[in-house]
Amino acid sequence: MLAALVILGIVLPVAMRGVSLSLAAASNAKHTNVAAQLADQKLNEVVLTGDWQQNGLSGDFNPQHLDYHWTLQTQQRDYGLDEVRVQVSWTQRGQQYNFTASTLVYNT
Repeated sequence: MLAALVILGIVLPVAMRGVSLSLAAASNAKHTNVAAQLADQKLNEVVLTGDWQQNGLSGDFNPQHLDYHWTLQTQQRDYGLDEVRVQVSWTQRGQQYNFTASTLVYNT
């Protein structure tokens, strides 16, 4: 009985650490997936509305995703193209994370 308790005392903390790491990885994957969807949505929106020409726009995703914020950056490239980047940022477990989506737009 004592041997079983010693083994359990060794195995249980290791197993709990594994569960904790798995939950953290799942949470990070979920937040990154949401950020990718929001960035793609905002990128499509600013390209369709023509707001991509206003460099430096920023905001959040009201009302459903208040903890995610976006920033728009444009940069001129060759051959009349502009690179449009939307960066989505969020805070998770006290640490700042970012996801960036970009596309090229022909500047008429």
